[in-house]
Amino acid sequence: MLQISPITLEGKQVRLEPLDTRHCEGVFQAGNYEEIWSYMSTVIRQPEDAQRFIETALENQASGTELPFAIVRKEDGQVIGSTRFLNISKKDRGLEIGYTWLTPSVWKTKVNTECKWLLLRHCFEELGCIRVQLKTDARNVNSQRAIKRIGGVYEGTLRNHMIVRDGYIRDSVYFSILDREWPQVDQKLQMLLFGE
Repeated sequence: MLQISPITLEGKQVRLEPLDTRHCEGVFQAGNYEEIWSYMSTVIRQPEDAQRFIETALENQASGTELPFAIVRKEDGQVIGSTRFLNISKKDRGLEIGYTWLTPSVWKTKVNTECKWLLLRHCFEELGCIRVQLKTDARNVNSQRAIKRIGGVYEGTLRNHMIVRDGYIRDSVYFSILDREWPQVDQKLQMLLFGE
């Protein structure tokens, strides 16, 4: 059984902190860019949207289904995005990493790679997960490419999987990483982050 509780994960560039209401202004400032939300069911346009985003995440955390994080840049303490564990299955020792978004100024940097490394390392080395899944909108080719790049194995596409913002019926592409694959994925991620 997984024992999941709020934790801070610290890397070289970022710190993943348990998301709470003190992050509201930072979430609004980081998330107030329309291009972030193209493939997500949420959108942050007003401070109230950031408040609702956090409140919903905390409600899901209280029910035991999610563990949300604020992504904080260590250099200046600014919130630059959010991510979370979701679809937590304690009995089956698995979960999903998702609902990840970053402010556009850190796109195409090592921030997302470091976040995934910190989260995956915690999943496999501390929590004892045997499976971590990642999914994305079938239209989001960049996200699919990024998941494959870090070692996610394509599992399939769920057609008409969910109805998202504006009533769009989305297909979801699923990937996973298993415990036996983690050593190689870890090595690959460290090479991407720290290799010459």
